[in-house]
Parts: sequence; C-alpha cells; structure tokens
Amino acid sequence: MPISQRVRDLIAGAWPDYFPCLIGTIGKNGPQISPKSSVRVLDDGHLAYWERSKRSALENVQYDNRVCVYYANFGEMKAGKSPRPTLFRFYGTAELIEKDKNPAMWQRIFDNMSEFEKTHVGADTGIGVLITLDRATNLMGGPIE
Repeated sequence: MPISQRVRDLIAGAWPDYFPCLIGTIGKNGPQISPKSSVRVLDDGHLAYWERSKRSALENVQYDNRVCVYYANFGEMKAGKSPRPTLFRFYGTAELIEKDKNPAMWQRIFDNMSEFEKTHVGADTGIGVLITLDRATNLMGGPIE
C-alpha cells in the first residue's frame, strides 16, 4: 500500500509534535495500549519501532503478533490549518528483529530511528519490531494521504 511522504513525515514527527503513536497489542492478560515514540514508516508495506523497554508490549507481541498502530493528531485542526484531525489506524503482524539473528534488518530499523531513540538508555541493546501491514484506515474517511 503506498504511504505518502506526508504520512511518513507525520509519523516521524509524532513524538516531537506531542502526538506519539500508540501500539495496541494482546497478551495473556488481555489487550494493552502503549505509547511508542519510535514508530517509523520503513517502506510502503512496513512500519517499525524500537523496543528498548522490553516490558509488557514485548511480551504481548511474543504472545500474539497481531498489532494495531494508532496515530491521532489534532494539532493542525487546533491551529486552524485543517477542518478535522488526522487519525490513522494501521493493522499488521509484528516480527521481532534481534541484532544477532538478523543484523541487516536490525540495523535498517535502528538507522531509521530519531537521534533521541538512538542515544537513549538501552538503545544499543534494543530489539527492532517490524510490522508487516495488512491494511490501514483513515478514520476521517478517504485514503491515507
């Protein structure tokens, strides 16, 4: 599915713009939503994020690899630049990318992260999470652009 440069830029700027992406996962204790400051569009078929905390979101992905990434940005609407918010959901399956098992993909995901993510405590021992997209939805209607 083609992902426009605008959407790529919105997602890359989600954390600094104070609109972090939320990752919905399911684990043995049920559903969970976690903010992830590192979500990026890797290519037209994949999102990725950096798992450095290695807590319940990681456990959940190991339990059930289906995920939903939610992006909500009300900033443009609030600033009068848009009549409505920008709201996307991306659905897919997550694959854990560990440095010793797939160093090339691990490095590709790491290289896509912000400087904050690359230098944050635990970054060097983090795990890349590659999300293969099944579908995406613009919650305001129309295509994701």
